[in-house]
Amino acid sequence: MPLDGILLHKLMPGIQEAFPARIQKIYQIAPYEVLFQLHGPLGKQQLLISCHSRYNRILLTKRSYPTPDEPGNFIMVLRKYLEGATMTEIQQAGLDRWCCISIHRRNELGDPETVYLIAELMGNYANLLLVRGETIIDALKRIPPFENNQRMILPNAPFKPIPDQGKKDPFSNTEYDPEETLTRQFAGFSPFLSSEAEYRIAHGEPFETVMEEIEASDQLFIANKNNEAVFHCIELKSIGPCRSYPLFEGFDILYYHREEKERIREISGDIFHVVKRELKHQKQKLPRLLKEYDEALDCMRWKTYGDLLYMHQVKDTRGTTEIELEDYESGEMVRIPLDARLDGTRNAQRCYTRYQKYKKGQVYLQEQIDICQREILYFEGLLEQLDQADFETAEEIREELAKGGYIRRKEGKKRRKRKDDGPKISEVEFHGVLIQYGRNNLQNDALTFHRSRRSDLWFHAKDYHGAHVVIHDSSPDEDTIRLAAEIAAYYSKGRESSSVPVNYCPVSSLKKIPGAKPGMVQLGSYKTIYIDPDIDHLIACGVPADQ
Repeated sequence: MPLDGILLHKLMPGIQEAFPARIQKIYQIAPYEVLFQLHGPLGKQQLLISCHSRYNRILLTKRSYPTPDEPGNFIMVLRKYLEGATMTEIQQAGLDRWCCISIHRRNELGDPETVYLIAELMGNYANLLLVRGETIIDALKRIPPFENNQRMILPNAPFKPIPDQGKKDPFSNTEYDPEETLTRQFAGFSPFLSSEAEYRIAHGEPFETVMEEIEASDQLFIANKNNEAVFHCIELKSIGPCRSYPLFEGFDILYYHREEKERIREISGDIFHVVKRELKHQKQKLPRLLKEYDEALDCMRWKTYGDLLYMHQVKDTRGTTEIELEDYESGEMVRIPLDARLDGTRNAQRCYTRYQKYKKGQVYLQEQIDICQREILYFEGLLEQLDQADFETAEEIREELAKGGYIRRKEGKKRRKRKDDGPKISEVEFHGVLIQYGRNNLQNDALTFHRSRRSDLWFHAKDYHGAHVVIHDSSPDEDTIRLAAEIAAYYSKGRESSSVPVNYCPVSSLKKIPGAKPGMVQLGSYKTIYIDPDIDHLIACGVPADQ
């Protein structure tokens, strides 16, 4: 669901409060996202401008983002013109979905000048332009004449503002035609806001009251409609129950984890490629191993073939691909495959050789099947972890793959190791008790075997790949046990299920499997609790659950 002009209007005052702000750093955190690190009257701030086709927006954010090693051309242009400059003002074009940020800087001669950053937040046409006077310096998305001859966006091309649609301002003029949709009549109204307002009007609420509520709101209301998040700055009565957050925080919650997965794929795409490649390879390998193992189990027939060739004293078999001989014990005729290049004696020796090969190969093939099955489980687990990963977790998975020899280590500047270097394990305090949980195999392994006492309670979703959760207490209360079980269920493939079984036991009941992958454990005695993962309850308890 895209941002509309009304919501953009609600974001403007909060951003303006951070101005004037000096631009310290500029990063491109994804192909269509630019992050400005600012310092102004509110201290250090981060201004995020996203020109993603679905998630386009502009807001102040407190989230942390990774940055690519090599910035793009547009970012280099922004750094050249804007680093050290001052953002002084932000203005929205009426209630349209674009705004202009005025930036004071000094040019190459040291003379003061003003340049403008134009954020156009219009779905598939979202873009970010740097403009001086009436000329485009550069743009995030360049549009040549053959794509749009009415509005060319290229360096040194003239800047043409998006024309006004001539609609009424709903904050100053609330007269409307009930026969026409609000989207067609008023600026800033998206189809979704129009349907919400029309629902309220149909239930006796005046349009003026709706606009007063919009004007007074400083919250973002988020609800679920057909498994898709819908949102606006007023309560969504047409949808049903919804959660409310402060405006900027709400947008972070709404978009951060959705975009995070895309950013991880863009920045760490080779991890996904390697995991999927290895998983595909192992899944193709397993049926071949099973087929060879079935043949190996039937090795005795090759000994029988050799015995019959010797017993019948078969000599001349050259040019023959098979022969039928009588089995003296059963009296049945047995069809024996032959190598047409060999005589009877050498064909018998060939049968005995194959018998020995299959007999010895049974143990080897069984070992290979076990290894292949473990590899499949391992890479399926990694794929699930990547689907739920944040940036640090994804990088730790990269490190795990590098240690396993599946991927080359990233070359970069070496830094001295510190004592606290290691997997970043998540934690939450509940009822005065510390609960920690891992989001990948390295975190799980470190938590279970290096950062837990033998008396601590350990949790893991049964029959799922997922988080190891540890309560650092030997006798926690029932609410703490249920929260730990809920975290284990949520950070597993069973997060969308109900009554997820979660096994738990003291850490002393766990054993590390020799030669196994990181995070693999063997349970002794354990108990099982059934839990329904509830994102609202997790958030209320301080767990930063994905939205």
